[in-house]
Amino acid sequence: MTLSNEEAKFLATFSAAGKGVFSYQDAVEYFQSKETATNRLGRLSRKGWLQRLENGLYLIIPLEAGPERLWSENAYVLASNLISPSAIAYWSALRYWNMTEQIPQVYFIQTPKRKKSTVIQGIKFQFVHVEERYFFGILTQRLRGADISVTDREKTIIDIAHRPELGGGIIQLAEALKTAYNDIDWEKLDQYVERWGGGSVVKRLGYLIETMSIPIPDREAKLKNWRSLISKGTSQLEPGSGKKGPVITRWNLQINIPFETLHF
Repeated sequence: MTLSNEEAKFLATFSAAGKGVFSYQDAVEYFQSKETATNRLGRLSRKGWLQRLENGLYLIIPLEAGPERLWSENAYVLASNLISPSAIAYWSALRYWNMTEQIPQVYFIQTPKRKKSTVIQGIKFQFVHVEERYFFGILTQRLRGADISVTDREKTIIDIAHRPELGGGIIQLAEALKTAYNDIDWEKLDQYVERWGGGSVVKRLGYLIETMSIPIPDREAKLKNWRSLISKGTSQLEPGSGKKGPVITRWNLQINIPFETLHF
């Protein structure tokens, strides 16, 4: 359906600014009126130029969507607009940084706020709440003309060491360390380990790096320092897989999955 000059200007302005996904409040600020914004958004939605994603969030349907007005925005762009502050994280970040060939069926979004999972355009977005002190290592990247927020490589490794079940399991973490170690800033990761404070994160990372003989810079010195950070209790290598298996006392870590499944 045809657009009025005012509608066309609105869509062009937001598209040029990289706001393919925008909020109701963005429209209110543009039109300087809640009533006008509500009216224009309703008309554009009925005409097929906008899609309402969820309450107060809209997607511009571009010209290339064709006469049927079908369009699926990049899931990373959608994810970065669903809550603020937030960052694409865990398995989704692992995939973004090409540290895994596996494609997750769920897009994981880390945030210090709380929000229930949602499904948009057939895609499930899962929000993972973290304390403010664990919400760091966030980068802004440009994708499809829009800014997205994603955990950097090093924070992605830390997060999955903390919650392996959100990153495809410990095997995915092992594969990422083995195949992408040249792309990881190990000094930064070392700083993140210190900032995180050790615990199960440093146990799992230290064990994997040591067992797989990953040639990180100052390897022995880093591993010795990491061992000084580990907590006294015994953690499981793969959370949720039971408490059977040998305990590696130098890391206070129980190897509760078959060793051969790690493909060392």
